[in-house]
This record gives sequence, C-alpha cells and structure tokens, in this order.
Amino acid sequence: MFRKGLSFFCVGCFLLSILVIGVGTSQAKTDLTYSIFFPATHTHTLLATEWGKEIEKRTKGEVKVTMFPGATLTPPNQSYDGVVKGISDIAMTVCSYTAGRFPLMEVIDLPLGYKSALQATRLANVFYNKFKPKEFDDTKVMYFSAHGPGILHTKKPVHKLEDLKGMKIRCTGTSAKLVSHLGGTPVAMPQTETYDALQKGVVDGVMNPMEALKGWKIAEVIKSTTLNYESDYSMAFVVTMNKKKWDSLSKETQAIILKVNEEWIEKTGKVWDDIDKGGFEFTKSKGNQIITLSKQEDDRWAKLVLPILNEYVQAMKAKGLPGDEALKFCQDYIKKN
Repeated sequence: MFRKGLSFFCVGCFLLSILVIGVGTSQAKTDLTYSIFFPATHTHTLLATEWGKEIEKRTKGEVKVTMFPGATLTPPNQSYDGVVKGISDIAMTVCSYTAGRFPLMEVIDLPLGYKSALQATRLANVFYNKFKPKEFDDTKVMYFSAHGPGILHTKKPVHKLEDLKGMKIRCTGTSAKLVSHLGGTPVAMPQTETYDALQKGVVDGVMNPMEALKGWKIAEVIKSTTLNYESDYSMAFVVTMNKKKWDSLSKETQAIILKVNEEWIEKTGKVWDDIDKGGFEFTKSKGNQIITLSKQEDDRWAKLVLPILNEYVQAMKAKGLPGDEALKFCQDYIKKN
C-alpha cells in the first residue's frame, strides 16, 4: 500500500515538474538593453521608454526593454557599432555623428527646406523603404526619425551673413558643410558636449532644432536665435537592433515589434514638433533674442547652401550610389507633402 502510494506520489511530482517547466518556458522573458544618448529626463528618452513598455505589454511580458540613457552604455558616435558588436541590443543613433558611415542616408540631412519634423520623419522612413541602403544591413532597422528645422543659435546676434563670418559653430556631419558654406567655422562635436563648449567659449554658436534650447538647456548659454528657414536642415536618427538578437525572437514577437515601430514613426515626428514649440517658449523665457531674416537676406543664405546638394550627388556617384535619384526623390516628396 505504501509502495503504491509512493508511486502515485512520484508520478504526481513528475507531472507537476513538467507543468512548472512548461509554465516557466511560456513566461520566459527576453531582456533587451537600449542605449540612448538623450538625458534620462529628455522627452525622447521618455518616448523610447514608452516604446519598450508598449512592446512588453503587447508581448505579455515576453520582452522587456531596459533603458540606458545619457550615453552611459555607448557614446553617441559609437552607438550604432555598439549594436553591431552586441554591446547593446538596441540603440538610437544620429547618422551624421559618424560622417561617411551612412552615405546615402545623408540626403535627409541636406538643406531641403523642411517645414516640420513630422514631414522630415515620414520622409526618412519612406526613403529607407524605397532605397534600402546597404549601409544599415549589419543591424535590424526599427524606424527612423528626423528633427524639425535646424537653425542657428549664437551667443552674439546674427542678423546677416557678415555677422556669422568666422564664428565657431558646433555642428555634425552634413550640417558642418552648411556652416562652412555660410561663412562660419564648423566645429564637430556630439550634442552631449555642446552645453559646456558654449559655456566655456569653445564655440560661439550651434546649429540645432529649437527643441535643443530646452531639452539640452542650450538657451541658458546662448543669447540669440536666427530663423534661417530657407537654409535649414534636418538630421536622420535611427533605432536599430542587433541582428542575432532580432533573429532569436519568435515571428509573432517580431510582428508585434514591427507594428509598434510603425506607430512610433508618427508619435516621434509629432513629439519633435511639440518640443520645438517648447524650446521656442523656453528661450523666450530666458530673455533671448529671436531674429527673423528679411526675405532678401534669407534668400542670400539659401543660395549659398545650394551647392551642397550637388556635392552630395557627386560624392554618391563616386561611391557608385544613386545620389541623383535619392535627392530627386526627397525633393519631390517635400513638394508633394
């Protein structure tokens, strides 16, 4: 009787262990690390965190995303390669922080006359889906975004081109060409170093969207903003995932993430525009000057930067890339949208 009871007990334990293992497997989590250079309190860090939470919610806890803000995991100019090497599973990268690394995508950074961040963000994603630049093939692209019109912010007011001549202006990638064509002296550095550089006089100004005046506190260390909208630019940002990590996810999980990505394209573009407005109000609250160029002066600036477009086409041709087609696609998109 005892042996029979013991047998039933053993069988029960065996079945229970199978049940526990099965439950454990179904509840197993995939932990993903996300490197982002924006500060922890910045709107884009909060939005990226929300992206991770939404994926966790829709996968019923199968996937969890842990944020590493403020470039604590990888420096801004190494974040993409950090994903390739597996230092982080995911990262947000500014394409122009590593000049020449993403040549075809540099078209998004050109002075194309953007009217809003949402327009630029939509274009960046449509462009990628159309051309599928091989420069991103070593990661899995999640989605792109692009900031609102990049304009000039300085410690001394700039009313005309002559005021800008010789000024040291912080910029990156393609925007460095913009500064150079306008007569300034480009100084390349990541956004994380800009505040101190302005405060210490290492640079005299910066090319940035309005949002940076609040999000990065730039309004505290400049005195003036020049609205050079006819010669403004944008910058492409991309969120990517390590390929091996992506391939390890189930098809169902991948489909969920791709769906969330689509939604975040619109969310991110709209957020860029919203925080541009916040930057405008913040710099006004600091008593900083807002300078609107005359039509004649704005046109002067625009004519000076036009050669940058041709330089892009010629540079792409030298690399065997369809720069002329890429530029025309973007110009046509902006006219239609």
